[in-house]
Amino acid sequence: MSWWPWRQNPWFETVLEAQRRAKKRLPPSVYAALVAGSERGTTPRDNTDAFAELEFAPHVAGHQPERDLSTTVLGIPISLPVLISPTGVQAVDPEGEVAVARAAAARGTIMGLSSFASKPVEQVVDANPNTFYQLYWTGSKEQMIQRMDRARAAGAKALIATLDWSFSVGRDWGSPSIPEKLDLKSMVTFAPEAVRRPGWTLDFLRSGLPDLTAPNLQPPDGAAPTFFGAYYEWMQTEPPSWEDVEWLRKEWGGPFLLKGITRVDDAKRAVDIGVHAISVSNHGGNNLDTTPATIRCLQPIAEAVGSQVEVLLDGGVRRGGDVAKALALGARAVMIGRAYLWGLAANGQTGVENVLDLMRMGLDSAVLGLGHSSISELSPADLWIPPEFTRTLGAPVAAPRPRRRPAASSKGGSSATTA
Repeated sequence: MSWWPWRQNPWFETVLEAQRRAKKRLPPSVYAALVAGSERGTTPRDNTDAFAELEFAPHVAGHQPERDLSTTVLGIPISLPVLISPTGVQAVDPEGEVAVARAAAARGTIMGLSSFASKPVEQVVDANPNTFYQLYWTGSKEQMIQRMDRARAAGAKALIATLDWSFSVGRDWGSPSIPEKLDLKSMVTFAPEAVRRPGWTLDFLRSGLPDLTAPNLQPPDGAAPTFFGAYYEWMQTEPPSWEDVEWLRKEWGGPFLLKGITRVDDAKRAVDIGVHAISVSNHGGNNLDTTPATIRCLQPIAEAVGSQVEVLLDGGVRRGGDVAKALALGARAVMIGRAYLWGLAANGQTGVENVLDLMRMGLDSAVLGLGHSSISELSPADLWIPPEFTRTLGAPVAAPRPRRRPAASSKGGSSATTA
């Protein structure tokens, strides 16, 4: 803590506090660009709120003095089951994805890099050798091959294919105005916001203004497209079939993670085409609004395919306790997105490390209270699960059972029963 009593302690104790600080530090339109959701914003709220519906069943004695929080994902050892999920254009901090990659490396975990990132894959892999490169189905197959070849040559350890996107537009609370490039006109328009956030503005003036391009989509003989140019290419690309996804997996030739699964039948189809891992994800609530929270969809998917592929969860994780709940329901690890973006915006690389430390501390507390010595011991028996909590999408609907008179109970639910 700084000696000066009026200076704020740079360490924050929750992700929500990081978000509050990010909101104070970022220009309003930049902050608004990070806020999740489309239409009503129902899905991002459910992504976070659903975790609170799951309740722990802690033990009163027999706690373990040492706890192992480590695991592996696609063969990569990590010190805690929390990965950096790929998010595009992290120009909330001058170092962007490079700062995030360094933070992930410092805390012993994997960096996920978006193909829409503001920093080139070579710089990010140099900052964290355990980088997974993310690709959308955008452009021609020849362009996708060129982009995969570049990521492979840079040293990316796995490919993340993100397919859960349908270009939902419109927010009831309004969408920010984001310039395609920082020319004189856009800088004049943006100036009143920049003046209101002098600390953020000075950081970028010292380091150089972001050019708002997607360098990892740059062709060998041309300039990098702007973010909106890349987005337009994506929108104009015909959506992939399952055969296309299988082609992508074969063309990459290494560890392959399919991100965006919420249905059991899609999970089984992914296994059939040979993926090595899946992420139960709804694009952070930015896809079709009123899609269920991913934690609600996790258990049926993990039970269906968890013995065949690694199952991860992405969406709404804000605390280490959320990580424990996801692992108890069958996830091998989780991926976080906005949680680390708030940390990056609040305090750069140190802020991202702060977020990862909070995840570790909260997870360790949960494993301790539940009486375990390893995250591998977590199971549904550690939770009380409300009767209507789970959403089983894409599976045959069982015939309704005859209604029975409920037994006397102070609380209904599953797992963690009391005697």
